[in-house]
Amino acid sequence: MSTAPATAEDPSPLRRWRAPRVLPLLAAAVILLVTSPLVFIVLRASESTAAQAQRLLGRPLIATLLWNTATLTAAVTVATAVLGFATAYLVERTDLPGRRAWTIVLAMPLAVPEFVHGYSWVSLFPAVHGYWGAVLVMTSSLYPLVFLPVAATLRRGDASAEEVSRSLGRGAWATLWRVTLPLSRPALAGGALLVALYMLGEYGAFAMLRFTTFATAIYTQYKLGFDAASAAMLTLALCLLALLLVTLEARAGRGGRVVREGATGRRCAPLGLGRWTVPALAGLGAMTGLALGVPVYALVYWLVQGTSTTLPPASILSAATTTLGYALSAAVVATAAAVPVALYSWRRGTRLARTAERAAYLTRALPGIAVALSVVFFAIRYARPLYQQPPLLVAAYVILFFPFALTAVRAALAQVPPGVEEVARSLGTRPAAVLVRVTLPLILPGLGAAVAMVALTASTELTATLLLRPTGTQTLATQFWLYTSGLAYGAAAPYAALMVALSVPPVLLLTRRTLGPKTLETS
Repeated sequence: MSTAPATAEDPSPLRRWRAPRVLPLLAAAVILLVTSPLVFIVLRASESTAAQAQRLLGRPLIATLLWNTATLTAAVTVATAVLGFATAYLVERTDLPGRRAWTIVLAMPLAVPEFVHGYSWVSLFPAVHGYWGAVLVMTSSLYPLVFLPVAATLRRGDASAEEVSRSLGRGAWATLWRVTLPLSRPALAGGALLVALYMLGEYGAFAMLRFTTFATAIYTQYKLGFDAASAAMLTLALCLLALLLVTLEARAGRGGRVVREGATGRRCAPLGLGRWTVPALAGLGAMTGLALGVPVYALVYWLVQGTSTTLPPASILSAATTTLGYALSAAVVATAAAVPVALYSWRRGTRLARTAERAAYLTRALPGIAVALSVVFFAIRYARPLYQQPPLLVAAYVILFFPFALTAVRAALAQVPPGVEEVARSLGTRPAAVLVRVTLPLILPGLGAAVAMVALTASTELTATLLLRPTGTQTLATQFWLYTSGLAYGAAAPYAALMVALSVPPVLLLTRRTLGPKTLETS
């Protein structure tokens, strides 16, 4: 095929499909909207003089916040990476009894919001707080973010390289270290990045566990101290940490090889655990007991022993309906917005496209209140009729959880054989028709996973919701926070239980994609 550039009179269909003019514009518009809170933060931070900035950043508190945030993020990220990979390996590469059931059980902690995890531990065991309490709670809560993509990669990958390694005399451990781990490195790095970014922006769980990080300090500055400039400076520091993490993830992911299932791909025979079967089952049982058993027991205990019966049932139903409406709206918008960005990054593959895609991940590290205030800032100046209206809260959810949608859509696109679209274009089909008739149907399971992931996280968002919800509107998260702030654990239990119940279907959908032939893979 000729490599000469296409002329205006005889354009190359393939070139027109790979670089449709509207796609970069759509992708750029989405990236600009999603990263707009960074503009607000820079504007606010610029209100501080150089002397004020130096005074703020030179305070001993900043060093403490940096140490707390960095050490906690590092500890939880490493712990979740180890646990996520180990559990994925057990259910996908060994003869562990009940592997399918274990896959579902190990993913279920995602259905319990982080601040509900914190509530469960603190209400039952008041001694669980501070640094080690935060490590325990956040590790048990977030490890599924690593487990699911790694398990999906191991399940759908061609294991011939591992079989060759064993046939050459390498033992199980050597094959695990030299072959399996490098093959799953992109998924492992992507999951670890989501965990680390979660840690940077988390507020509710740390507030309950009484552990101060950048996110809790920023919330205090914005909400209690009314010092927007200082809070913006702290948020900029948080963004720099997030940028460092995204850069490290890009290098780590680039060092691995993506496992793909081809026409001849097959799963290798599972390794026999032998005498390690009982310890493995005991370890998984203890792990799920901490991650899932404690929250479930706490909810049941406070539902039975607490004072929740004094609450009007109508308020719970109204809060649940409102929560579902906002979460599903944000999930659909975020998924639709992620499609052009993922398409542009995947089709082009240039440094600029990859940089634009990674920029979208920075918003996951922003505290919810910083995103909320940026949305209010732009609404008051450019869209005043929308102030205190539902679209603002949906917009904040989209900005906060866009990275989840982008990850799922990008992973789904990676499974589409390029030849299918080229054949469609060679038959004279326009690029837009190829997208609607070929590409979107092929990535439909990935779109469903994106909707499920965003809805799951948006339904439990707290800090942005507290600030942006229309007057008189309550969600399950805000009602839960209202009661836990007053230590009314029994009154908060029904709202927490309903949040968990609503989160179970999206988690089941995500695990179904892990168990199915086409699985979610972090690229």
